[in-house]
Order: sequence, then C-alpha cells, then structure tokens
Amino acid sequence: PMMEANPLEAVNVNIYGTRNLADCAAKAGAEKFVMISTDKAVNPTSIMGATKRIAEIYIQSLNMTPQNKTAFITTRFGNVLGSNGSVTEIFKKQISEGESVTVTHPEMTRYFMTIPEACQLVLEAGTMGKGGEIFLFDMGIPVKILDLARNMIRLSGGMPGNGVPIVFTGLRPGEKLFEELLLTKEKVIPTHHPKILIAKI
Repeated sequence: PMMEANPLEAVNVNIYGTRNLADCAAKAGAEKFVMISTDKAVNPTSIMGATKRIAEIYIQSLNMTPQNKTAFITTRFGNVLGSNGSVTEIFKKQISEGESVTVTHPEMTRYFMTIPEACQLVLEAGTMGKGGEIFLFDMGIPVKILDLARNMIRLSGGMPGNGVPIVFTGLRPGEKLFEELLLTKEKVIPTHHPKILIAKI
C-alpha cells in the first residue's frame, strides 16, 4: 500500500536504487551481484511488482554488456514469515491486543518461507549463479491466509469467530488473490539443489 500511494518513490527505490547499486558493482568489478526480487514481479498488478520486474530486466541486461565482469543474478520468492510487515506479525499484534483479525479476502493465498530458509537459499543461489539467471525457490503449496489466521487464533488459545472475530477488509490496491512464480513464457530448469530452480524464457 505504501508504494501504491507513492509510485514515484517506488520507482526511485526499486528501479533507480537497483540501477545505482548494480552500476557501482560493475564499475568496481564485483565478482557477483544478487538482486532480491519477489513473486509480485510476475505478471505484476501493483506498483511494487512492476518496479521489481523492471529491476529484474535491468539486472539481466547487464550480463550482456560488453566488458562486464560481474555475474548479475536474480532471486525471486514469496513472503518471509516473521519479516518486517509480515502478515503473521500483524495477526500476532491484533490477537494480543484483543482486536479483530483482518483478512483481505477469504480466498487469498500466499507462498511462505522462514527467514533462515530465505537467507540460506539466497546465499546458495549466489554461489551457484554464473550470471543472467533468475532463481526460484520451491516454497511448497500456497497457504490460505484465512486458514493461517484461524490457526494463529487457535494457537493463542482463542476460537475463530467466537471471541476473536475475523473481519474481511477487501483487496488492497494492486493486490492479487494469488501469487505466481513464473511469467507465461518462462519454463523451469532444475538445479542440483532440490529447492532451487531456474526460470528460463
């Protein structure tokens, strides 16, 4: 929502910020540069997704620059549990303060992974990458946000809808009901790591 409300800042941070860092890495002759992207960059419907997709394209294009010595690598994955702004942290706060738990839509689903998983896979992808790849992480089956909310209420000792109400607030601007990991023309190539795949057009 912050990026939807401030599109110019999203462009400055996600596009120009990425370009500045990547250009500096190339100029300094860094061995590798790993960009952290998001599943929202696939068929984007939001400012965040669109700016991240442009950043992905820019990073990939640098691998084709003459005299480039830096391997530019992209990683693309979903939501990280417990990270800043994570839905689990919002639910935890709402439950502990006795508020209604807010879910945007009953059919909303998302992919999740833990912070240690995300860090390990980013480092693995950085090690494996030769330049130009978009690495995808196998995050299993997408989770229904409503189920997540109900389970968190139960784990806190409450009962969903009985004492701890769940309120549906509607989709936020640019938000999708479900996330995708691949563009329409992209195919998946396996790697030696069972949880890391490469997206290839």
